[in-house]
Amino acid sequence: MSKKPYIVALLPMKANSERVQGKNFRDFCGRPLFRWILDTLLAVEEIDRIVINTDARGILARNGLVDTDRVLIRDRRAEICGDLVSMNLVLADDVANIPADIYLMTHTTNPLLSVETIRGAIRLFEDARTAGATDSLFTVDRIQTRFYHADCTPVNHDPDNLIRTQDLEPWFEENSNLYLFTRESFARTKARIGKQPMMYESPRFESIDIDDQQDWDFAVIAARYHSDTKGTTQ
Repeated sequence: MSKKPYIVALLPMKANSERVQGKNFRDFCGRPLFRWILDTLLAVEEIDRIVINTDARGILARNGLVDTDRVLIRDRRAEICGDLVSMNLVLADDVANIPADIYLMTHTTNPLLSVETIRGAIRLFEDARTAGATDSLFTVDRIQTRFYHADCTPVNHDPDNLIRTQDLEPWFEENSNLYLFTRESFARTKARIGKQPMMYESPRFESIDIDDQQDWDFAVIAARYHSDTKGTTQ
């Protein structure tokens, strides 16, 4: 039997947010937003350690989060702080300092991502990586709709030969929910998507990514609906 890979989840978290002030720590349906994805990651037994690269250790402490045997809070270096710093630089700092067989990266702004989806992505990636078929994985939304350029010219369809949207060639949108990669794949591209990536279609309900206030409002509605219909807020 092959040895279980050591999996580290990277959960970067900054104190300030440009479009929704303090969103990572703002109350979201009864819990600080960051707790939603953190609690989900903690429920995934395949994940050995969760690393939070942050400039907000004090805010996390005030919200009851400190270092544990499974959660490591790393103070973000000053030179990689700020809204204009590439996330790849933050990830590079974690990868250089925290060894792992597989890195899983997600965001606090993906509160509805489920344990089942994370486990499914890990299983698929492990199998494909063992077969030499991939070096990284990222989640996507499948889209089949009619797109246009700004000048109203069609992008992916022929208005003179109208076919059903479900018969259009599917496009896949990177939804920023989940990434899986290795130290080797990151070294080749300096990014979370390697040279031989694979896509993983995550449930559309879970792919809400909170970027602005409208996203926040929509996510609240979705979370409440899920609670009312499933009897759980997770």
